[in-house]
Amino acid sequence: MKKTLILTFLLIPSVLLKSQGILSLDSCRALAIANNKELLISNEKINAAHYQRKAAFTNYLPNFSATGAYMRNQKEFSLLSNDQKAALSGLGTSVSGPLQQAAQVVGQLHPELAPLLSQLGGAIVPALNQAGSSLVNAFRTDTRNVYAGAITLTQPLYMGGKIRAYNKITKYAEELARQQHHSGMQEVILDTDQAYWQVISLVNKKKLAESYLELLNKLDSDVEKMIAEGVATKADGLSVKVKVNEAEMTLTKVEDGVSLSRMLLCQLCGLDITTPIVLADEQIEDIPLLTTNPEFDIATAFSNRPELQSLELAAKIYQQKVNVTRSEHLPSVALMGNYMATSPSVFNSFENKFKGMWNVGVMVQVPLWHWGEGIYKTKAAKAEANIARYQLADAKEKIELQVNQSAFKVNEAAKKLTMAKKNLEKADENLRYATLGFEEGVIAPSNVLEAHTAWLSAHSDKIDAQIDVKLTEIYLQKALGTLK
Repeated sequence: MKKTLILTFLLIPSVLLKSQGILSLDSCRALAIANNKELLISNEKINAAHYQRKAAFTNYLPNFSATGAYMRNQKEFSLLSNDQKAALSGLGTSVSGPLQQAAQVVGQLHPELAPLLSQLGGAIVPALNQAGSSLVNAFRTDTRNVYAGAITLTQPLYMGGKIRAYNKITKYAEELARQQHHSGMQEVILDTDQAYWQVISLVNKKKLAESYLELLNKLDSDVEKMIAEGVATKADGLSVKVKVNEAEMTLTKVEDGVSLSRMLLCQLCGLDITTPIVLADEQIEDIPLLTTNPEFDIATAFSNRPELQSLELAAKIYQQKVNVTRSEHLPSVALMGNYMATSPSVFNSFENKFKGMWNVGVMVQVPLWHWGEGIYKTKAAKAEANIARYQLADAKEKIELQVNQSAFKVNEAAKKLTMAKKNLEKADENLRYATLGFEEGVIAPSNVLEAHTAWLSAHSDKIDAQIDVKLTEIYLQKALGTLK
């Protein structure tokens, strides 16, 4: 729903230009929230923290990995020495001499067997040489080209609580990112409201300056007529003209202030600073004020302020970091499973074929002695967790003071507005009597100028008091964490 609202307000600028750029306070807030770069960054931080939490959860699940390798060797691994190879290859030749001697002895005893033994010896020698060569070939490893592959499964069983702690840390980190986004949104709303009401204040002061200049011009015209009739002096005329010049200068400054404040508001809303905008409250004579009750419950601020919630989450994160640090020095247990295949394979002598086997086992790692490193690191992590808790307690004290100050300023602003309204009534009445007296000729122009100055000051004070009431109400909401 929120995303839909923001996307809707993204279309507002083009609509505004068609409708002469009339903006309400809510429209300005929505535009500022939708276009603020810091809020866009913090929203991406929320997304990053969300995916980090999902990544941390995968540590509970089994991990599969595949590995492959190829290696070209310069030389072949040999199970037989060169002498053994030569002996086996020449096995028939090496026994040919003894066979001939045996044939001669048998031939002397049995001459009729001499041809048969000679023929048999000629057949045995090549057969033995061939058999020896076959044995040499059988013992070849052919390891110049080696291929290997493995698929491994790892399932953590116990990691000292590290996985659980990491999951909690990422969960708190995601919530922390949300609270920081909320805090940034409140800052944007506060800045937008200040700029909005600054424009309203200056617009009303511009109207006031124009009215004041109009009154002085009328007074200047009346004094000129009186000078012509001889009932006023040139000094009176010059005094009025000085005031007229001052009023014109004041009007110029106010007009410049209005232009600059509109530019600031456009910048906050993500609009071009030259966009001709008109605010919905510019034509209102009396600024509508909320009836904020300064009576409050400090627990409301403690439960709503995103800064406090962020510090609470930070304290929880540091506490989990203690568990992570401690887990590094606790035993860890994991289930291991592999399937490995190699070529050449050695399961049926040496064969240039891919053959493999599987294995399953449990791996246990137990830290034995690290000269107290784990104890020192754990104590350091506990110290950081204590720092986070102290920062939280300090922030609560400061926020309690801030809320009380904001409530006091709300009451003070309300009293100032009441006094400003009373002073305005007196200034209006004083100006009316002074004008009548001047027209009747019983009051000097200097007294009329004083009445005009008091009237201008009273109206300006009323505008400032109204804006002050409006802003102090916003500051109190911000202090209570209820600014939305």
